[in-house]
Amino acid sequence: MPLSPPEAREPLHTRRYEFRGFRRADRLWDIEGTIVDLKAYAFDNDERGRVEPGTPVHGMAIRLTLDDTLVIKAIEAVTDYGPYHVCPAIAPNFQRMVGVRVGPGWRKAIRDRLSGIQGCTHLVELLTAMATPAYQAILPVLSRERRAAGDPTETWPGLINSCHAYRDDGPLAKKYWPDRYKGP
Repeated sequence: MPLSPPEAREPLHTRRYEFRGFRRADRLWDIEGTIVDLKAYAFDNDERGRVEPGTPVHGMAIRLTLDDTLVIKAIEAVTDYGPYHVCPAIAPNFQRMVGVRVGPGWRKAIRDRLSGIQGCTHLVELLTAMATPAYQAILPVLSRERRAAGDPTETWPGLINSCHAYRDDGPLAKKYWPDRYKGP
């Protein structure tokens, strides 16, 4: 369903996110995310000089390495483009996320470790958004492998109450997690 036709307007800013999931040879998982901000006009930056249209204002990436339980085993954060020369210096703080599990409490864990001056607004936004691509990359593979091995146990009942569709009294909970279903 597309948006309705817009009023006449001038393009100003584009933000692109991209996420990719990989299974590694060592059976860990890499989830990579990038964020790129572009302006449709040229502007002057005190530290970078003239920034032309199409040149990233922000260009950053994060790689999470996770195990099958979605615990972070390693993390790498980089800033290739930022408005200030000091921006890349915050990347080592993202090591504070090693050992954290992607799942319930994810946003709080990020806030506790990387909020305000402890982090970078753009890298934190990117990291926060990486939970869903991690689930989408990893969970179907693990579920398929369990079923192929004859284990009918649902891999991820943690999805219950994670959104409207997976509410514990709804039809999907009844279908996928009948033992946890709370509906009529």
